[in-house]
Amino acid sequence: MTELPPDPARLRAILAYLDERVAENETVGIYLRLQQSAVREALDRAQEQRSARPQPRSQRRSRAPALGAPNSTEGTSGFAVERQKRAVGPEPARIHTADCTSGGAKHPIGAPEARAALTDPMVQACPFCRPDAALGMDLD
Repeated sequence: MTELPPDPARLRAILAYLDERVAENETVGIYLRLQQSAVREALDRAQEQRSARPQPRSQRRSRAPALGAPNSTEGTSGFAVERQKRAVGPEPARIHTADCTSGGAKHPIGAPEARAALTDPMVQACPFCRPDAALGMDLD
């Protein structure tokens, strides 16, 4: 890093900015780990289904299905993760049921990912749709 300013006010501003970037990356890391887990589970299911029954010859050459929109809940178990933005400090995520209208932009996740995320202290359950109750978890 280049030379830092000598006065405390500017050093505090730089520190606040760096803290914000670190917190943002932690939230992104949580989201990416949830997505990684979902992809691994889907891959395992696909491999089990493929090995369990051979596909007819006509289906072997079919094109792969198109990817859905990022906010699509197709293929999930009815849950979504929303990033909570804050000016200072860590940015927690909030878990919702897929049909919850509270909050901002959400990304679909499955029940195992939602359950795992809700055990993280930086992740909260939506107080309106109560995904923890839908998952049979007691977070209180």
